[in-house]
Amino acid sequence: MSERDRENGELIEEMKIIHSESYCRAYGSPRMTAELHNRGFTCSENRVARLTSGAGIKARYKTAFRPKTTQQDPDRMPAPNRLGSGMIAERPGEVLISDITYVATAQGWLYLAVTLDLFSRQMSGWDLAENMETTLVIEAAQKAATLRGVEVDTIYHSDRGCQYTSQAMRQWLRDRGIQCSMSATGYCYDNATCESFFATLKREASPENCVFDTKAEARRTIFEYIETFYNKRRIHTSLGNQAPNEILTNYFQEKTITLN
Repeated sequence: MSERDRENGELIEEMKIIHSESYCRAYGSPRMTAELHNRGFTCSENRVARLTSGAGIKARYKTAFRPKTTQQDPDRMPAPNRLGSGMIAERPGEVLISDITYVATAQGWLYLAVTLDLFSRQMSGWDLAENMETTLVIEAAQKAATLRGVEVDTIYHSDRGCQYTSQAMRQWLRDRGIQCSMSATGYCYDNATCESFFATLKREASPENCVFDTKAEARRTIFEYIETFYNKRRIHTSLGNQAPNEILTNYFQEKTITLN
């Protein structure tokens, strides 16, 4: 066996491990190459693409992203859009974005509310329930409110769904000095980050037919995906091939060094 063949064999074995750790769906050749580099391997993306193809290692690729609008409750006045055009968060907790999606199971629907930190893409708070009452989004926001950096004047952005325009949600935000922000009617691109997360979650963690056998299975899978994989290990090309928790750790370490 040549040295090249031996190296290819080692790469394939490591790629199989990465493929398994990433829910057997998440990493195509660009992310696979980045993860191999993180683990100390030297290889090009073309080489990785060739080896993954030959070994039958495939990612589940996403379809074109098409945001969906949410119907506005005409009896509740929406908050203004405070994000501005193309706003980029410069620190953790500066902007939180929230949304709700449906989770299909053979036993009926579940509803997933998430609150995402725009700076790190960390899923900072989430809740899964059998109804879409306002408590669903408050629970997700409550967990995110413990994130280091969330403080008075943090922007909390959502669409104009009835859960977000409710008095209970508005009061929860006011009590903490958090600024409420909402997308314009029929314009949901401000919430594209959450919509993109939902698409990624369903592509990488859901069954092939996107219907879980039981609600218990859905709860377990979503918990494991968010808490053990997405936040801690799933690298993002938009984050320089780092995971959300890694971005936060590096940010606060650098800030501590600067202050000292």
